[in-house]
Amino acid sequence: MSSPTMMPMSLTEIAQAVDGRLMPTTVPTDEPVAISAFTDSRQIVPGSVFVAIAGERVDSHDFVPKVGAQGAVAALVDHEIAGAQVPQIVVENTVKALGALAKHNIERRRALESPFTVIGITGSVGKTTTKDLLKSLLSKMGDTVAPVGSFNNEIGLPLTSLKVNAGTRFLVAEMGANHVGEIANLTSLVPPDIAVVLKVGVAHLGEFGSAERIAQAKSEIVRGLVPGGLTILNANDEHVAAMSAIAPADVLWFGLPQKEDAQLDTTALDVRCDDLDHPSFVLEDKTGRHANVTLGICGQHNVMNALAAATVAMTLGMPIDDVASGLSDVTSISPHRMAVSEVERDGARFTLIDDSFNANPDSMRAGIDGLMAWRSQEDQQPYRVAVLGSMLELGSDEHNLHRTIGAYALDGGVDALICVGGGDDASLNALAQDIADGGTEAKHADDMRPVRAVKTTQQADDLIRALNAEHPDMLVLLKGSHASGLSALATQWAAEAE
Repeated sequence: MSSPTMMPMSLTEIAQAVDGRLMPTTVPTDEPVAISAFTDSRQIVPGSVFVAIAGERVDSHDFVPKVGAQGAVAALVDHEIAGAQVPQIVVENTVKALGALAKHNIERRRALESPFTVIGITGSVGKTTTKDLLKSLLSKMGDTVAPVGSFNNEIGLPLTSLKVNAGTRFLVAEMGANHVGEIANLTSLVPPDIAVVLKVGVAHLGEFGSAERIAQAKSEIVRGLVPGGLTILNANDEHVAAMSAIAPADVLWFGLPQKEDAQLDTTALDVRCDDLDHPSFVLEDKTGRHANVTLGICGQHNVMNALAAATVAMTLGMPIDDVASGLSDVTSISPHRMAVSEVERDGARFTLIDDSFNANPDSMRAGIDGLMAWRSQEDQQPYRVAVLGSMLELGSDEHNLHRTIGAYALDGGVDALICVGGGDDASLNALAQDIADGGTEAKHADDMRPVRAVKTTQQADDLIRALNAEHPDMLVLLKGSHASGLSALATQWAAEAE
């Protein structure tokens, strides 16, 4: 495997690629000295380009004077920094310059004779898990670059694309969107050879206004394909299926069998879950070949993500048996996504399902389903606690959507529901209360299952400790938007257990 470096570039080449002005310098400007690019000054190593971005809280232009000593060969800046001991390339907008540099890097790689394929993935849920599964599969076929976590926006995608070099065979590009036009911008930088669309849900409904607008935004990945590019669609989602009408060339379909006349290129038969919620199924392609899969990750909803990854891998030449064994081998994905661990402290222990990276109504329900499926066939059932945080960007219906999740949890059979707000953030606290209200309304009059709304993760932690003292065999789900701080709580528990 090659190291995650970009195509080597000279400072003159970079300045031209980003339409920037290279400040006078005594160092050679035509030698290919730049081999990596970062927006975090702490990651700078010899040969790095530092891209200074002015954020809401921190302006990284403040760190330009020190990056030269770390080995940076240039800094991309939107104004000249006095006294900086590093060549500066001054541009109008450093975020756009970062995108332009990534675009140039991909064009450099495509110009080589060796094969190179970009796979773009989008959807309201499942992007990161599908990316992780696909990276694991494709890595067996060649050097594969994919983002860490969910680097899927105008900064994350370019940074990932700047890890592509002459030895890279595949780039898996996760593409997210908060508004119409965002994915179109990403595909203008990194046009995919293969576009995968997973699902159109209600995540970010507030920004978009309707599911149709979300579908429009996600469809930009299909419009952004290279000429003759391949489209891979979820046949079970009507909004996604409709995108076949704009596909520039071939379309492949994945999904669960729903009607006899449906032509699926990849499907799953005999889907079931074990007591630890690991799905197993028979993977089948359109020719009738099949192989058994037992996913190493939890959650029945991940079957669809596995089918999407399998479709890509088989299209690129991986035999179905290798795909099946490769999917079964993946036991961990990006942090805070259905990660199962044991938490032990104060002489008590519980099993944690950490799915706290982010949340929307679809993924919330999937997380609750996973909580309920865990050890569901055993005679001795664990005590199941759902710790749920607020969901953001849901628009005018956000209060009702939160109440429905609370009701879903109680109707689904959770033993306790703890709803976590945002400390001093009144709006997050109100949404947490909505979840609790939905749960309370779903209870029968004689139902004694605890439903609590709290403002802080510390208060949630206190409740967990108290419940764990009463219920030694306890299973806890953490699920909420990043702002709810539940990921930090999971990290705290992990540190306590060490």
